[in-house]
This record gives sequence, C-alpha cells and structure tokens, in this order.
Amino acid sequence: MKITVVGAGLMGRAAVYDLARADGVTAIDVFDIDGELAKMVAEKYGDSKATGKSLDVSKAVASDNPFDGSLAVISAVTYKFNPLLTDLAIAAGAHFFDLGGNNDTVAAQFERDSAAKSADVIIIPDCGLAPGMVSVLAAAGIREFEHVDSLKIRVGGLPQNPHPPLNYQMVFSAEGLINEYWEPVVILEGGQEKTVEPMSGVESLEFAEIGQLEAFYTSGGTSTLPKTYQGVVDFLDYKTIRYPGHCDLFRPMLEIGLASREEVTVDGVKVQPRSVLREVLDKNLSFGEPDLTLVRVDFSGKQNGQQKQLRLQILDRQDEETGLTAMMRTTAFPIAIIAWMAASGRIEKRGVVPQELAVDPDIFMAELTKRGIEIQRFDSF
Repeated sequence: MKITVVGAGLMGRAAVYDLARADGVTAIDVFDIDGELAKMVAEKYGDSKATGKSLDVSKAVASDNPFDGSLAVISAVTYKFNPLLTDLAIAAGAHFFDLGGNNDTVAAQFERDSAAKSADVIIIPDCGLAPGMVSVLAAAGIREFEHVDSLKIRVGGLPQNPHPPLNYQMVFSAEGLINEYWEPVVILEGGQEKTVEPMSGVESLEFAEIGQLEAFYTSGGTSTLPKTYQGVVDFLDYKTIRYPGHCDLFRPMLEIGLASREEVTVDGVKVQPRSVLREVLDKNLSFGEPDLTLVRVDFSGKQNGQQKQLRLQILDRQDEETGLTAMMRTTAFPIAIIAWMAASGRIEKRGVVPQELAVDPDIFMAELTKRGIEIQRFDSF
C-alpha cells in the first residue's frame, strides 16, 4: 500500500521514517515545495520505499491530483493548507490526517463530513502529539470510569539542557507555537464548554526525573475533546509544560502585540509583528540540542461506586541512534500509526471523525510501545 506525506520538514521526515518500517507499506510519496529537500528526505528516511517530488500545495488541483493511488495522506505542513488538502484527498479516495493545531481550520474540515462518507474515506484532523496522541490516551482512560469528574492533560516539549532567558528551544514550527500562545483556549467546566485566556492559569508540577516545572493554558491541545465529552466529563483542560518562569517572560511579548497580524510600518516597509516574532524565534531559539517530551494525563472519577484515579504518563527523549528528536517521535509517530491503521483496514469509521471516537486505543498504544514510546500507568497520584 502507498501512503503520501506532504511536507519534508522535521515532522514529515519522521513520519516517512516510521511508515517506511510499518507492515504492509510498500511505497511512500514525499511532497514538498522544495523538490530537492523532498528527494533528500525520501532517500535518507524512506528505506528505499520513498520517492521525493516537488509540490506547491497552494496550486494543487483535483484534475491533476497528486494523491491518486495513495490509500492515505498525511499533512505535515502548516494548518492553513489542510482544508485544501482534505478536499484533494477526498477527491482521490484517500484517507487524510494532519497535525492540525487550529480550531477554526478543524471546524472547516468537519464541514466535509458528507463528502468524505461519499468517498468512503475517513478524515481525522489534529493527529500529532497535543492535539493528537493525548486524545487517544483520554479515550483509553475514560473507558475505565463510570463517570469522570476531572481530566487534566499536561504536555511539553523541552530542551534537555535549557538556555536562559526563556529556557526553551524550537522543537516544532514557530508559527504553531505562537498560535498556541495566542488563540483562545477551550475547556470543559461543569460539563460545558468554556473559553479561557491563553498563557493563564499557571500551576506548578513535578516530574521525578526532571524536577520542578510549570504549566499554563495554551490553545488547540484539547482539539475535539470538549465537544466529544461535553456532559460526560465534568472538568477537562489542557496546559503546556515549560521550565519555571517561561510564561512570565514570554507573555509580555504577546501583550504588547508581537503576535498580531496587523501590519505596522517600519522604515517605510509594512511588516506583520507576528512574522518578525516568528523569524526571531526560529533564528535565536533553534539550538538543535537534545530534547525531551513530557505527557501527563490525569483522570479522577468513579468506578463501581468508588472514587478512582488514573495517571498515564510519558517521558520520551531524543533518539541518538536515529537522530529523531523526542518531539519528532511523539508528534509524527502517532499520525503515522493512525494513517497506517486506516490504510490497513484497522479503522472502519468513515467521514470526518474525532480520533478519540475512531482510533482503537489498544492497537494505538501497542504500536507506540513498539516504537519505544513507553506509557507509564499509575493508579493514584
């Protein structure tokens, strides 16, 4: 079976690496606007199964569909292209999965539900880490409860050796980071959806092997969970983990407008503050040093009439043998697993479906374990 990966950046190349080693995958198309980069990624990560090709996503059309012949398509490009790529995948009769990260874009994709059903394909947005993997972990935990009082998701990608002043390095796109820090945050409170401000609600937490950390509200991490579990879970939220003090240092930059897309004139040239911030972050925080990913999903509720707690936790570090960062592994491997599950018939639902309702947690978590991403379980916390 052939699976297509659009985007030859960090997440795209990790998806290619994973798919090339998945059972039954015989061919992988790798598309990027930079055709030479696509060919390099195909050769380096594709285990002789991948072919790199040039594609300008913004100009792709169904009449010359680049996805013809693929059973599944993975989008590893910025979220603004996902509605167009969704349409192309549906037209090609291919399942479609993306890394998402923007609530409005996901809402637009759900409008394609009827078209996806007619084409006999499944579309699942937001299939990375968070949004992504954590939604499947949430589904896995919720099924162990009669009623869930509280579901708290905490996730962070961090440098193993932090550099001041922000104690952070770029582990995925700067545009995605700004979006998480800037856009409204959706949680559940009293079983109903509620919007809260990003970079608020700072709390302290600790991981035994890392030490003291902080977490705060960011956008997108809950994805479709609030709608799926409205009235089922009393309280549900998502916060991003950082080293202590990061939020207080970063938030003022956004408060003075550096995330705005409203143009300002500088020396006669119109520029977006957000574009400048994005370039500055990429230039000055791309250290390329070993990273780690932290995931903690805490459940509290009732089972058999008794109070019950459950914690699912991951601590993943950069793989020195393959060179794949922890963020690449924990973001790209989940989407590759889900694409493989759909292409191989392990997902039967059709239409545009939240992953917490479509993906079998047992198969998904077993595949993570095969890749060395270990999920720790604690029955109290």
